Formats: sequence, structure tokens, C-alpha cells
Amino acid sequence: MVTVVIPALNEANTIRQVVQFCKQERHVDEVIVIDDTSEDGTAEIAKEAGAIVLKSAARGKGISMKEGVDAAKHEIIVFLDGDIDPYPINTIDALTAPLIADEADFVKGGFSRNAGRVTELVAKPLLAIFFPALSSFAQPLSGMIAGKKQFFKKLEFFNDYGVDIGIFLDMYLMKARIQEVNIGYIENKSKSWEGLGKMSKEVAKAIISKAREEDSSAKATNQDVASIEEINNAMHEALQENLAEHKRLAVFDVDDTVLTDRFIDVCAREYGFTAKLEDLRQHEKDPLILTKRIGLLLKGISMDALLNTIHGIKMVADFKETVRGLKEKGYLVGLISHGYTLVTNYIIKNVDADFAVANQLEFFDGKATGEVNMPSSYFASPESVCGHAFCKTNALQYVCEKFNVQFRNCIAVGDSRDDLCMIGHAGIGVAFCAKEKLLEKVAAKVIREKSFRSLFEFVK
Repeated sequence: MVTVVIPALNEANTIRQVVQFCKQERHVDEVIVIDDTSEDGTAEIAKEAGAIVLKSAARGKGISMKEGVDAAKHEIIVFLDGDIDPYPINTIDALTAPLIADEADFVKGGFSRNAGRVTELVAKPLLAIFFPALSSFAQPLSGMIAGKKQFFKKLEFFNDYGVDIGIFLDMYLMKARIQEVNIGYIENKSKSWEGLGKMSKEVAKAIISKAREEDSSAKATNQDVASIEEINNAMHEALQENLAEHKRLAVFDVDDTVLTDRFIDVCAREYGFTAKLEDLRQHEKDPLILTKRIGLLLKGISMDALLNTIHGIKMVADFKETVRGLKEKGYLVGLISHGYTLVTNYIIKNVDADFAVANQLEFFDGKATGEVNMPSSYFASPESVCGHAFCKTNALQYVCEKFNVQFRNCIAVGDSRDDLCMIGHAGIGVAFCAKEKLLEKVAAKVIREKSFRSLFEFVK
């Protein structure tokens, strides 16, 4: 019999279908979902679908995979991604057949789709240099794999983008019998272009570190160094080509901008702490302390309850259409909010936005602890343009640097004093149904109706 392990982080849209797909396979007796502290109900949905759900001790795919190996009761283990739907019907049979027949100890799943840029520009050239025996594998970075537990137990899992290539190379170094099987066509999202640099670095680091394990005295030749430099230049050119397609950026505040109400205000009404909230706002002037103390008002409320609250708050009717229109014009679209990632993740999944910066509300055993972690990008650095110690402009600057976008090519949309500085520094600052006249004076554009359609009057 077979155990299927699915590491998952915020895969509520697909996890049910993936679990059900696994459970209908004839050899599968156990499906384990390792939930990597998801905030969108992934764990609950997976459990409803019939999976054994374990909460990961720490965030990271490598840790989740190791925990899955430790929990598996069968000798043959299949790893699948939680975000692919549908899988080809014979996926699990194809991955496990060589193991069941004892013709292999580890099986790598290939698929009918062009290999990714990191595979072609980094993994395959480096494998040709350091592990030429593996250079014929079509999909060395594939995360759809199967193997024998006795081999998986011996591995040290990388906890970054290098995890899949690291497993592949460890199996080779342990002299495991390795096969690659084609499981069919996969409709899978390519890695976002902004993640290519990080991914390529971690994949390269994994390959080179494993090469040193194989031969600690081995040194790269001048020709090898030249080849690696050529690989680096090719990746740089690929990144620049993608960057050229995304020179513009639009960011939106969330509460009373994208949403027609404020999440914390709705929570206050539903859970009975409106008076405490208003008292905090009136007397606590330090924004950091205020954020922390407001978080404490949510202590003990379950994630499910908070998600239900979010689902009950309407978005501005044409926001999804607005995001689609901006992206068609080449904009990256994101959210910068003093609210919570629980809310921004919900919005991103519903409108297909690209990123968000928001506070992290902590949960334990499915309930809010009251602790709030604020992203470092909100805090000033020596390079900050606005001079505020804690400000959305700092977050906007961080996003611009990350995506290689200049301030003058940014649209920033907000409604309150918290957005004032960000709107002032953006190339086009937009006051949206503003509650303060000062915001309208600072903004380049003013929208007074609950609709974003007039944005396109000045979007290039």
C-alpha cells in the first residue's frame, strides 16, 4: 500500500480535489496533508475531504516533507503538490509502479509541459557540470516524486527552493535506483518572475553543495567557472526581459477602499468589543502599540469565525474587474494594509492580485492568540524616502525595490490619514472616498464614488 504526502500552504481552492484524487487511487491507503500554517481554511477542507491533517512545526516545504515521511505508515511514499488540479489520471500509478515492482528506489515525475526557466538556465547546465550522469533527466526540479521510506529517512531536507533538487541528488549519492516517468500533461502555474532570482540561487547552492559532499576535494575548473558565469548571465537576461514587462505598479489600501467596511470594525460589532476598540483609538496615539492592542481584542476567536466575517464583507463591486484591467495594461497589482494577512490573502485569491503587505495575526490550535507580527518593510531604514519610523511609504518603497519599479510609475489608492504619505510619494496618488480633505489636497486624483472605473482615465 501507498502513503501520499501533500505539503500545503494556502491551497483552499484546490486541496479538496487533490485529496479526493489521491483517495480514489487503488494503492493509496493513507493521505497526509502537512499544513504549513495556512490562513485560508486549507487544513479544514483537507480534513473534510478525508485526509489526515498535521500542522507543521515550522514553515517551509522541506520541514513539511520530513514530517510527512515521519508520519507515513507505509514503505512507499508519494509526494504531490497541493495546487495542481487536475492531475493526470495515472499519476500515482505511474510514480509507484517501478517501486511496487522493486525496479527502483526513487521515482521522479516528468510531465508534458516546457521545463521552467530555472530548470533550463540553472539546474540542467549545473547538473551537466557536476553530475553529468543526471543531465538526461527532463524535469530535475519536479516536486511530484515517489520513493521508499527507508531512503527518505536518511535525507536532510533543504527548506527552500533547493529541496526537490536536493532530494534528487541525495538519492543519487546514496546509490538509490532512480527512474523518471512521464505522468502526462500538467496545467501548472510557472514560478512568478520576481521569484526566479531567489529560486535560481537556492537551486544552484543545493547542486554545488551536494557536489562538494560527493568529493570534498573537488574544485571547479576555469571552464566550469566560465560556464557558471554564462548561466548567471543568461538568468540575468531572462529576469531583465520579465522586468521590462512589469515597469508599473498599482497598490490599494484595503479597509474602506477595496472593502466597503473595516474588518476590525465588523469584528467589533460581531464579537462585542466596539467600545473597547473606540477607547483604544481615542487614547492610544502610538501606531505600533495601537496595532498590538487591537490584536489582543481578537484573542480566542477561531480562524473559521474570522474567515466567515471576512466572507461577509463586500468588496467594491468593480475591484476584480479593475485588477484584471490593470494587469492587462502591464501593471503589477497589490495591497498595502495595516490590517491582517488573513484578509489580504482572501482578497488576492478572489481577484488574482500579485502581492500584499500586511500584519500577521498569530493562531494556535485554530484560535487567535492576540499576537500580531508586523512586517519589517513598514519600518524605516537608512534609505527610507519619507522619514517616518513606521509608514506605508516604507512598505511601498520595499515593494518598488523588490519589483524594480520607480516611484513615479506607481499608483497608490487609499482613503484615510494612514495613506497620506504613501499617496503623496506615489507617481499618481488617488484619494478614494476620502474622509479627510487633506488627503484630497495631497492626492493627484480624487474619486468620490465607490467605483474604481475612473482610474482608467489616467492609466497609461
